Amino acid sequence: MRQNLRLSVGVSLCLVFAIAWTRAQPAPPVDAGMASIDEVLKAVREDLQDNRAGILGKNITLTREQALTFWPLFASYQREQNAIMDDQLRGIQRYIENFETLDDAGALGLITAHFDRDTRMTALRQRWLGEFRKVLGVKLAVRVMQIDRRLSLAHQIQFTAKIPLAH
Repeated sequence: MRQNLRLSVGVSLCLVFAIAWTRAQPAPPVDAGMASIDEVLKAVREDLQDNRAGILGKNITLTREQALTFWPLFASYQREQNAIMDDQLRGIQRYIENFETLDDAGALGLITAHFDRDTRMTALRQRWLGEFRKVLGVKLAVRVMQIDRRLSLAHQIQFTAKIPLAH
């Protein structure tokens, strides 16, 4: 219970600070000398997934048998998340690169892509909840998804805060 409260307070504080900080930051200009989008995607994804597994590991208690089965499943789940996140980050990059010449179709495409990402991520979580339940039982599987979802929401704030608002 205390860990839940600490995690909730920690994530909430991070969200508040992230929102405040990002509101004060101008949208970064696109630099032609930047790393390729694939390099950036790989670095961001690895950082997010490592942090996610680490935080999750600190907030669940597994038996040896559960751990031997769960962590490989979780790695598979993360690989599927990677595909969704990569699509989202590529779409954000395209939006930022074309922001100055954005037309109605481009603006609509961005928000539609966000909705699509949300739908795909929800479907992924629903499917994997069933797999995790087989190994962990209902309550622990739900806890895993709750933690994963909270972390995902925090990351979404980081991503979307970098996107200039359509004008």
